[in-house]
Amino acid sequence: MAYRFKKQIFGFMDLLRFKKMVPAREKRLAEAPATPLPKTYRVNETAAVLHPGCQKATLCDIATETEDTKTYTFALSAPMFFRAGQYVTVQAKVGGSLVQRPYAISSSPYAALREKKLSVTVKKSGFFSDWLFDCAKTGDEFTIGDPSGDFCHDGVRDRAHVVALAGGSGVTPFYSMAQALKEGSEDFDLTLIYGARTKKDVIFAEKLEALKSDKFRFVCVLSDEAAEGCESGFITADIIKKYAPSAEFTAMMCGPQAMYAFAEKELAGMGVTGKYVRKEANCVGDRDVKPATYRLVVHIRDQRYETQARAEETLLVAMERAGWNVPSKCRAGGCGYCHSKLVSGKFTIAGADKRRLADAKFGYIHPCCSYPDSDIELIVPMG
Repeated sequence: MAYRFKKQIFGFMDLLRFKKMVPAREKRLAEAPATPLPKTYRVNETAAVLHPGCQKATLCDIATETEDTKTYTFALSAPMFFRAGQYVTVQAKVGGSLVQRPYAISSSPYAALREKKLSVTVKKSGFFSDWLFDCAKTGDEFTIGDPSGDFCHDGVRDRAHVVALAGGSGVTPFYSMAQALKEGSEDFDLTLIYGARTKKDVIFAEKLEALKSDKFRFVCVLSDEAAEGCESGFITADIIKKYAPSAEFTAMMCGPQAMYAFAEKELAGMGVTGKYVRKEANCVGDRDVKPATYRLVVHIRDQRYETQARAEETLLVAMERAGWNVPSKCRAGGCGYCHSKLVSGKFTIAGADKRRLADAKFGYIHPCCSYPDSDIELIVPMG
């Protein structure tokens, strides 16, 4: 109980009482229990779960989903909280390069929070995914970044019914959402319409069927073959209307760019546009230009580094290839995590310029989506 000092009428009495404060405090200290102070506090423990930062993780299981898709499960160093639909970065040393890529989480939120297990599902279609397929083995250590992205259901922004349109490995975040609905960590209605070429190309086919419920419906659309229980062709407005008769839904899309372009037109014909259509950004890849090589100078804190950057690759890829630990997350130019100060040089941005106005005004660029058009000098934050 806090000590309350009551001011007396006569000032000298306040002085007398003030002289007695020291022995009074000594008495209270002597009477206090000798229980040790806590070494950690619950608020700090909770903060560590909500904002884990990068952590070491051990690859504990590799499961083959399809001919060119595998799920990698990691044992985390600490519990992790994430929303179904978010992604993490997976980092490893590949030869002389320090490489990391963002992957949508395919496991459930409770698995990471309660069991310290996290899975990503990877399609073999790039440098790092090829390395995972050919070289990664259980027991290997990786660095897992903190959960990022906003490709998850928001009760304020999104409607209570979500129609998910997926293609290829784009089914991954929706598989996590379906698990979250079953375990109770999410609460909305989800209709997943998944497009694939053939039945054998459908990732998580049996697992998705097993998760069907009043909250989750699963529809498979095959373009190259007819199969019982599946729709044929492409994800058209007619198919969407069949399983979502009312246009009162939020459409969430994850897949190749060609699917986005086609599906957007179909949705527009249904009156589903604007904020009710959300797309997960795809990573920026190489560009088709005449081969050229430029000098890339990078300052990280008080260190100066130099390497060669190829015209067809992003500045981020050039720095990773050199083995430098530089920041990256979305690799699509949207999150701003890799923003670096441009000292000199010319560059081209892949797609739309997604920089914040302040970054563009004060000369910052996003190396993950910027290609060199001349010699480049950058000031880059620590990874």
